[in-house]
Amino acid sequence: MLTISTGLAHGWEVDFRGPAAVTLNGQPFDWQLAELAPGRYQVLHGGRAYTVEVLAADYATKTFSLKINGQRLDLRAQDQLDKLLDRLGLSNAAAAKVNELKAPMPGLIVEVRVQPGQVVQKGDPLLVLEAMKMENILKAPAGGLIGSIKVSARDNVTKGQVLVAFS
Repeated sequence: MLTISTGLAHGWEVDFRGPAAVTLNGQPFDWQLAELAPGRYQVLHGGRAYTVEVLAADYATKTFSLKINGQRLDLRAQDQLDKLLDRLGLSNAAAAKVNELKAPMPGLIVEVRVQPGQVVQKGDPLLVLEAMKMENILKAPAGGLIGSIKVSARDNVTKGQVLVAFS
């Protein structure tokens, strides 16, 4: 049994024992899945077709980013062991906890590529910082949830300034 969530507001209990035996919140889930291309699928459910693209999948942290009919959806999966570790306060023991991303040098923010509430993986691009006539892509130092963005495009920043806060 997995708990799949998009954050605090939405969650589902999923029991997946193969494509023919799936339950969602205790009810049978009747669906058909067809692979269109690597990482792209068509899901048929309830008389409707959904196009699903896997944007990112981190199996170590059980976080996934999907695009369903053009809408981005960031998901987190937890099994029984994950829930037990959470209750014992050990869930973050193995993970590097990052609270914020700071500017490595002074420069100009050219582009912000994330939004508050978005789940990111280690290495995902967060911001583009122009410094000394070069564009530098600042990447997530670890996986996590974006809490807030402290800058906007066209902002000048100083070395050490907090750019992104993680939840």
